[in-house]
Amino acid sequence: MPSCFREKPSFALVFLFTFLTWINGAFANSWVVYYADKEPESRFESYSLIVFDSMSHPPLQRLKERGKTILGYLSLGEVENHRPYYHTALERNLLLMENKNWPGSYMVDVRNPIWTQMVIETLVPEILQQGFHGIFIDTMDNPGYLESLDPERFAGMRQGGIDLIRAIHRHYPQVPIMINRGFDLLEHLLYDVDMILAESIRSHYDAASQTYVLTPDAEYNAILAQLQRFKEIRPHLSLFSLDYWLPSDIPGLVAIYRQQRSHGLLPYVATRELNQVIPEPHP
Repeated sequence: MPSCFREKPSFALVFLFTFLTWINGAFANSWVVYYADKEPESRFESYSLIVFDSMSHPPLQRLKERGKTILGYLSLGEVENHRPYYHTALERNLLLMENKNWPGSYMVDVRNPIWTQMVIETLVPEILQQGFHGIFIDTMDNPGYLESLDPERFAGMRQGGIDLIRAIHRHYPQVPIMINRGFDLLEHLLYDVDMILAESIRSHYDAASQTYVLTPDAEYNAILAQLQRFKEIRPHLSLFSLDYWLPSDIPGLVAIYRQQRSHGLLPYVATRELNQVIPEPHP
């Protein structure tokens, strides 16, 4: 383990126990995702758990002093061309095709041990050195998508994704991990992560119509059933949801929050850019 995050085992175990107690307790009812640095600290007062972009974010220390738990963003299935490690990933032949839905973001060959080494020895330590409590893992739908797209060329991508997350947990067992989606991998990772985020399962932004739409009920219910199965296997898992909706539609926001909570999820609803804090309405 890199020297930058060596901690006494007793402290690590106490922190992890305290965190898991909190996240499963009565106060784990309000959280936020924010990928910018303009909002004042006061905007986060009502949130217990915060996910920030690990490269651009408000100051952490005073939020931590106020009892906030803060996770830093880490994309494992893609690398954006504005990330400081993009050129290293490019030079080491880790990047595959560009994500057509997010220009400038390139899918990663998660099977490559060089990527695992970069993540374990550089990317995770850099997040923790900033003062984040844990990591938020994104874009892990990509391995399964690529393997389904071309089973021969991308054979083993799902297993590569599973192995990568297991390696993170093995090297940093005391660090809380939230994973976004990656449902086809999670059957094998339920004891390697602490929190599951189900993004865009009730509502999402439709690029074709350039508006926010509800996810079809059949698709929504299928994902809910999958999440419930995960919870039955590991009851201590915390389940979160992140949906996108028009902020001016207060009845729509209220309905999404109510429905997600009724299924045991801890919801947050925002715009797809995630560059502003949108409080939950209480009509």
